[in-house]
Amino acid sequence: RDLYSQFLKEMIIQPGIAKANLGVSREDVTLEDHPLNPNPDSRWNTYFKDNEVLLQIDKDVRRLYPDMAFFQRPTDYPCLLILDPQNEFETLRKRVEQTTLKSQTVARNRSGVTNVSSPLKTTPNTLNEYEVLPNGCEAHWEVVERILFIYAKLNPGIAYVQGMNEIVGPLYYTFATDPNSEWKEHAEADTFFCFTNLMAEIRDNFIKSLDDSQCGITYKMEKVYSTLKEKDVELYLKLQEQNIKPQFFAFRWLTLLLSQEFLLPDVIRIWDSLFADDKRFDFLLLVCCAMLILIRDQLLEGDFTLNMRLLQDYPISDVHLILKKAKELQDSK
Repeated sequence: RDLYSQFLKEMIIQPGIAKANLGVSREDVTLEDHPLNPNPDSRWNTYFKDNEVLLQIDKDVRRLYPDMAFFQRPTDYPCLLILDPQNEFETLRKRVEQTTLKSQTVARNRSGVTNVSSPLKTTPNTLNEYEVLPNGCEAHWEVVERILFIYAKLNPGIAYVQGMNEIVGPLYYTFATDPNSEWKEHAEADTFFCFTNLMAEIRDNFIKSLDDSQCGITYKMEKVYSTLKEKDVELYLKLQEQNIKPQFFAFRWLTLLLSQEFLLPDVIRIWDSLFADDKRFDFLLLVCCAMLILIRDQLLEGDFTLNMRLLQDYPISDVHLILKKAKELQDSK
């Protein structure tokens, strides 16, 4: 937790102070560093690069679980380091507002309506209803934004890839709703380190250049089909015959650990089983297979369009049933 506050000071507060001070002493700025300095070591250069990452994170975290109000609500434990009213420096929220205003890519209001475009999940009208939080308050999504920004700064090789917001969401929610206020209070730092540990195991899924290697996502998607072939050859052949490739649905299932397929409490229940398993990502393959086998009758009867709809909007919401089936498949090896 101390280390995390150190990260906040180095990666959010200091750049923010530098930005605030840059306008003050113009002579130094012009001589030493300025926004148009092409030198890759230029502080400004880093600042602009960081802003590109930050805008992508911002766009994604604002639409976390739009069917739940939780992420839009203020946290009981805003980050005092950042929100101290004495602060003159630029916070991430100010930084996003300034950057988006400059590039005119987003509406001025704080909920960034034009930024939020997940047509499946929500309509722009519902977003206008988000309250603008008063100064000194912080919405939960802003905390998630900070976690992801610091992760991106510390891991420049992968930085931020869309979808990481869906991985950090359930972790943060779990800590931030803990009945014990001691855990609740430190949800940000604790989530950051849990997220970092989890990403250490699944980051290869997010790295495009590894897609076709043995640790990449393509290999894992093929594994779903080869496991299905073992467990239910008739269903496997049907999907093959209809040319339903695993990337049409299993890419999202595997990369996001099913966090987009179920409601948040159910996602947390699935993750409980995944994280408790020594070979957790082998178990994830079995869960995906169980999901296919449980709707086998519908898949065997359906045509391509119908089956794609079933797989992209999975019909069974009882995760206990799915986990039970996955366990059966695991035991029948």
